[in-house]
Amino acid sequence: MINTNAARRYSLGAMIFHWVIAIAVIVNWRIAEAAEHAQMPEKAEIFANHKALGILILFLTLGRLLWRWTHPVPPLPSDLAKWEATLARAVHILFYVLLIGLPLGGWLANSLAGREIDMFGFFTIPPLPLGENSELAKSIFGLHATGGSVFIYLIALHILGALKHTFFDRNGGIFRMLPFGKVPG
Repeated sequence: MINTNAARRYSLGAMIFHWVIAIAVIVNWRIAEAAEHAQMPEKAEIFANHKALGILILFLTLGRLLWRWTHPVPPLPSDLAKWEATLARAVHILFYVLLIGLPLGGWLANSLAGREIDMFGFFTIPPLPLGENSELAKSIFGLHATGGSVFIYLIALHILGALKHTFFDRNGGIFRMLPFGKVPG
């Protein structure tokens, strides 16, 4: 007999990837905010943690994508309006674009600035072999910051959607990504 509640819920691996990445992204956003308000040399030390966590988020995201390709994803709730389903899919695609693009953009900008990335003191990731171009690095850092802001707004939209579906629509919403709670049929 098929557990229909489980069929409408993400796998435990997907849940772990989701919540670890979500927490890491929020922490990394707060680290970037703290760095922006700090003075040198503390600013550089704080940004070093932001860069390392960003690379970690990149690798976690690649792991999540591999997991997603090898494990079934539950269907969206059947009571969603067409626009809600389209918006949900678009936001998820944008999440993956940003989860991969922001760390790669940060690495690219650091490379163009001639900087390596210190991974919490364990090892360093060398600059990409591109040569230095400080003006291009500055432009990419600007795009990176804008992308980070867009990401935060999308996260807020995602959270509001999950809460709406959980408490107003009562279609399971957030419980699809938690190992407890009821996900109705």
